[in-house]
Amino acid sequence: METVNVSGSALAHKVDIDAKWLQNLQDYYARMSNLFLFLLNDEGQQVTALSGDRVLVDRLVPAISDRQIKHVYERLMNSSTEDQIVEDTDYSNVKIAGIAIKVDGIAAICWIVCAVLEEINDDDSLLNFSVKIKEADFIASLDFLRLISTKVYKTTYSRADALAESVKSKSAELQMMHDLRKSEFMTDIVSLLDSDESFEEICSQMVTYVGRFSDIAHAYVLRININGTGIDLLGEYLKEGRDSLHGIVKVDDVIKHIKIAGDKPMVISYKTVLEKETREWFSSLGITSCVIIPVFTSKPNRQVAMYVVFADDAPGRMWNSEEIKFFGDAGRIIQSILEKRVQKNSLASSYKSLESILDNVGTAIYVRDIESGQILFANRLFRNSFKDELENGMIERLFEKKAENSNRSVSSEVEYADRRRWYDLNNTYIRWVDGRRVLLCSIFDITDKKLYQQKIEQQANNDFLTGLYNRMSCERDLAKFIDGAKQSNSKGALLYLDLDDFKHINDGLGHQYGDVLLKAISHCLSRIDGVENSCYRMGGDEFIIIIPHTSMGKFDAIIEEIRVVFNKPWFLKGADYYCTTSMGIVTFPDEGDTVQDVIKKADIAMYEAKRGGKNRTAYYSDSRDSDSNKRLDMEKSMREATTSDYKEFEVYYQPIIDTQGGGICTGAEALIRWNSSELGFVSPGDFIPLAEYLGLINPIGNYVLREACLACKHWNESGHPYYKVNVNLSVVQLLQNDVVETIENIIKETGINPRNLTLEVTESLAINDMERMKRILSSIKKLGVRIALDDFGTGYSSLSHIREIPLDVIKVDQSFVKDLAVDQYAQAFVRMVGELAEALEVKICVEGIETEEQLRVLDDMNIRLIQGFYFDKPMRRYVFEEKYVVNCPDQMNIPEGFFDPLQQLTNEDRSILY
Repeated sequence: METVNVSGSALAHKVDIDAKWLQNLQDYYARMSNLFLFLLNDEGQQVTALSGDRVLVDRLVPAISDRQIKHVYERLMNSSTEDQIVEDTDYSNVKIAGIAIKVDGIAAICWIVCAVLEEINDDDSLLNFSVKIKEADFIASLDFLRLISTKVYKTTYSRADALAESVKSKSAELQMMHDLRKSEFMTDIVSLLDSDESFEEICSQMVTYVGRFSDIAHAYVLRININGTGIDLLGEYLKEGRDSLHGIVKVDDVIKHIKIAGDKPMVISYKTVLEKETREWFSSLGITSCVIIPVFTSKPNRQVAMYVVFADDAPGRMWNSEEIKFFGDAGRIIQSILEKRVQKNSLASSYKSLESILDNVGTAIYVRDIESGQILFANRLFRNSFKDELENGMIERLFEKKAENSNRSVSSEVEYADRRRWYDLNNTYIRWVDGRRVLLCSIFDITDKKLYQQKIEQQANNDFLTGLYNRMSCERDLAKFIDGAKQSNSKGALLYLDLDDFKHINDGLGHQYGDVLLKAISHCLSRIDGVENSCYRMGGDEFIIIIPHTSMGKFDAIIEEIRVVFNKPWFLKGADYYCTTSMGIVTFPDEGDTVQDVIKKADIAMYEAKRGGKNRTAYYSDSRDSDSNKRLDMEKSMREATTSDYKEFEVYYQPIIDTQGGGICTGAEALIRWNSSELGFVSPGDFIPLAEYLGLINPIGNYVLREACLACKHWNESGHPYYKVNVNLSVVQLLQNDVVETIENIIKETGINPRNLTLEVTESLAINDMERMKRILSSIKKLGVRIALDDFGTGYSSLSHIREIPLDVIKVDQSFVKDLAVDQYAQAFVRMVGELAEALEVKICVEGIETEEQLRVLDDMNIRLIQGFYFDKPMRRYVFEEKYVVNCPDQMNIPEGFFDPLQQLTNEDRSILY
């Protein structure tokens, strides 16, 4: 027999252990428990190689330094009190442990064990490691390894000592044979851990091994049914000449007397004091003593699943500690086998469930073996969509070109020209269930999105109706023209045109003829010499013409050409019609040196021309007394309001209601109002765009955020710890470089629990610059704050964009709710968004509910959070607190026991409240 000496000078005797058995124990334990381990002797020499999959071992070795291994080894081998330690490594989810096996207080061998924990997944973790273990299972596995190794080693040590002393004592020889026999039985028992036989067959073999070794009369594995009315016999051992008790005794009696053990092991000998009825029952069966070991289900719902009973009929039978420990070890092995089988069945069930899920997603998915090229899995959409390509072997050529030369995940866009289709493709290398490396490909059809993007890109710079450049192009080009004028120390001009009484033509002749007129005017303007490439349609019947500094020599001619264009009639619907224009003119950079300032002043001049009788041209002047200057007055008042500690601004709160929780208020949305001392109450629709335009939205928005956080903190401390507050973030705020730092400072300053703060961004904002928004929102999300997508349904976002944003809540725009009671499209849309939110694992809130009919439509949809005038309008803070904070329990019909204790809430309720 090949042996390995694992002892040094520390022991009085040399102990030889079967090397093959030792390696088998190590390999088996590593495979069963997801551990990586090797053995050192008492001289620090490595006896066995590090076990586990070689690819994983190669990844794990750099994470564990030789210095740390040496430290663990020396700490254990030199300690008289420690025989097992666990220490951290440089990776937060990688642990290293040592187990010293000692004989007579002297360390003989040392296991070095490594594991990757699955509960930890942060920036310091060892990533993409497929073999992981729960921390509790890791500790339990270490304990069991120490137990088994100690027993085996002590047995082997005792056997060697007994052999040396056998000439002196016959009893020592018998003890050695006993220990050897026990070691053989223990090896047989441990081998059952890796058996593929049925659980019942394993239980029968287990109790047979234990019964024969212990020379007892009976051994049973009993499972009490869930309802407690029956017993399943999973395993049985009978000593020769004994009859089975199964079928003889009453089930109720077995349940009653076996369950006296409860959830603790129970040892009964002939001297044990029992209730008279129980002792008489055991005596009637001829049982004088027994040991009852409970076996439990897996965590977290740990409870007794079955009992292992070892019984004997020998008179005066007393169990010694060695026998009790042996029975306990057998029970723990059955426990391990049970947990393994539960896990295996769970994985099989999970695989089937996952296969069903993948067959019903809107993405084509397949998995291919890299070595053989065989497709191991393909979901239904992939099989149906690419049937011909599968048969013709075209899959790799179509979808794996970019993955061939890369070992990383690759995302790309693929055009399939033969079908005129486009796909989003993601190739990822993963480990298959059997450990081999495979390629996972997910293919999402984005053809509709691409066609739409092409249309959008075409319209990005040009007006879709007239072909002129649009507003975005105007602002971009104007900035260049202003810079050019500054650098050349010259002037340029901006002409703002608004058609006079265009509405009459639209209403009288129809919109189609209005469109014809707009096209004709655009065509004429774009042919004027000097401004051929600087004509813009700003929207509706408004146009801008920019005269660059290089064309200012033609200024008078250009103005005259414009007058000529509008002095002639337009032939529409078989007749001539006249359409004039009012034009405002401003020069730059002398009268304005920013894009916003130049356009604003040209707009003011244009309105002065309108007021002067239309078909006129007006030049901007600072001294002009114009109604358009009201906007300047508003600007002035707003600037004064922001410098006077925001006293004119007030935050209103509109409650957000959980309709399925009994009409419970879960918090509120914070909405700003401005009551100007000079202008009176100003509509948010008027002053918020102006605030964004003037760059004042940042301090105003920060004021609203601070006030809302302080209010929510007060609510939380006033008996409503689950109340949340929603605050809108504008595009200007989000694009600030210090937006994350500002939010973090306000959270710290106000002391609000960040999970009770929800920041709302609009859908159009979220998709405008996806990469930047993902980065900003992810940073905000790390603060603990929730993110809500506001006005969903009004933008152009695709599902692929939505799932990229770190969302917690989707808010359906109220435009879809207005006709919800009668509009089937609106109903279908809201229902679809509810299903989308469920798939994305986010919540959904519907805004704008004003009637009971609208609310009733939502009853059968997966929607809980509602906001609207039906429940309450926005109100001042003190009104909200009086109604929903101070008097909340009396007015909201909260079910009895809702608040005390909170443990009575369902998981779904908790997800809404917390």
